[in-house]
Amino acid sequence: MRYSNFFIPTLREVPAEAEVISHKLMLRAGMIKKLASGVYNYLPLGLMVIRKVENIVRQCMNEAGAIEMLMPSIQPSELWKESGRWDYYGKELLRIRDRHDRDFCYGPTHEEVITDVVRSYISSYKNLPINLYQIQTKFRDEVRPRFGLMRGREFMMKDAYSFDMDDAGANISYEKMYKAYCRIFESCGLKYKVVEADTGSIGGSFSHEFMVLADTGEDFVISCGSCDYSANVEKAISVNEFVKSEEELKPAEDVITPGVKSVEDVAGFLKIKPEQIAKTMIVRVDDRLVAIMVRGDHEMNEAKVKNYFKATTVELASYDSIEEATGGPAGYSGPVGIKVPVYADYAVASMVNYCVGANLKETHSININHGRDFDFADVDDFRNAREGDTCHKCGGKYMITKGIEVGHIFKLGTKYSSSMNAMFLDKEGKRQPFIMGCYGIGVTRVAASAIEQNHDENGIIWPVQLAPFKAVVVPLAVKDEEVMRHAEAVYKRLSDMGMEPLLDDRDERAGVKFTDAELIGIPVRITLGKKTLEKGCAEVTVRKTGETTEVPLPDCAEAVKKILDSLL
Repeated sequence: MRYSNFFIPTLREVPAEAEVISHKLMLRAGMIKKLASGVYNYLPLGLMVIRKVENIVRQCMNEAGAIEMLMPSIQPSELWKESGRWDYYGKELLRIRDRHDRDFCYGPTHEEVITDVVRSYISSYKNLPINLYQIQTKFRDEVRPRFGLMRGREFMMKDAYSFDMDDAGANISYEKMYKAYCRIFESCGLKYKVVEADTGSIGGSFSHEFMVLADTGEDFVISCGSCDYSANVEKAISVNEFVKSEEELKPAEDVITPGVKSVEDVAGFLKIKPEQIAKTMIVRVDDRLVAIMVRGDHEMNEAKVKNYFKATTVELASYDSIEEATGGPAGYSGPVGIKVPVYADYAVASMVNYCVGANLKETHSININHGRDFDFADVDDFRNAREGDTCHKCGGKYMITKGIEVGHIFKLGTKYSSSMNAMFLDKEGKRQPFIMGCYGIGVTRVAASAIEQNHDENGIIWPVQLAPFKAVVVPLAVKDEEVMRHAEAVYKRLSDMGMEPLLDDRDERAGVKFTDAELIGIPVRITLGKKTLEKGCAEVTVRKTGETTEVPLPDCAEAVKKILDSLL
């Protein structure tokens, strides 16, 4: 490809809308352009990278025995009502109506559609197992889309669905996808970690996330330094390792705390530690209110609360609901004398003589003790695990790293097949629901994650596997016939060897060409000018290391291939 015939609208300044590095660099490198909030045009350079990801995904899925198909992005509400998710999924589901006033949604995922396909054509165990997948556009109406392709509303995704006759077969299908996902991310040249995860709105019995490790990641990965346990923050188990203090109970007392609400401010005002405070959060669990208590230095885990109550939705209560439940204003809630049941995290159950909100404006209560001043409805694990916590599996200590979720696999069981009456006849002729699995990869997010993991102050450093061009030939004097003749020869040789080169034939200064090559992230740059030709050489620069060597022109293409092979 010749630069002069291609479309790469690079930018020198960072657009104000960009937050994370991948968003900044994809905009600056001319890979994407924002159309609406969370919706982007994929410009030619960006599309080339996305196609590279797709091809790797497709190859690994095919090798694992999955079969590609394509389903509509617009889905009728009837299927979602069958599964029970039309109301369950929440506001992220973009609902639309056609001219006949029929309800549809723009698919965020395709469990219902694929289940309808399989129940229509497969009726016997003899046709199982089967795994069908697609690579297609999805839409989730995120409340706060941000970070470019990292958390957009419209995105490209690979989703696969397995159907088996029993749990043993489903476990085999799950393991095949687990291994296929490992091959996919290794083939993309990414450093990743597999973690246990919450099943969320997809549902199912268990799941794993595949996280690309990056300092700029928005997700936190909990892992044990002594064993192989790892999980995301939503899923990581916090064991009950707290021993109740033998300290003598003190009389409860209300204290005026003017102008302080946060744990840090209250602790500073009362000259106590945050771990001597218990936060009381009034939470709406589906259609009822409950109070959840966690220690002042801990954070409530909504996923754990949701799973404990087997709830559809969990959200913090409104100001009016808080006042109705506690008799006091938001920001000063406490467990004493309130109208809703109180559920406590394990750490709170070990506390004595602690501080809570007094359900009065600018007032807190100290020396509060459960069993004397109020009672728990139950005690469980309701908080986020933290670095240094004890591993529930081996007793080691948790560590935290940052990551970006790029893949998620679920064992769904019969959640969808049972609700949608998707049945087959087993060996005894009895009707049984399919055992299902679901396997997703955010294709566009993989491209963005690769940048988060591979960049420097000058731009992107693509893994060779994902680079839009593997090499760029940069002639420094395009009006010099001899320079261009040799540049064309090197370019042709690289093309013939399948190294996907870009010929920068623009009449621009060397600095402009070098800057663009580094910004775009092309792995190898071959520079030819009058001075290098006098030596019969070209300068070959490796983007990742910045190392430059002079290579004789006849050996140039072979030297570049050797470098690219080493980078793989």
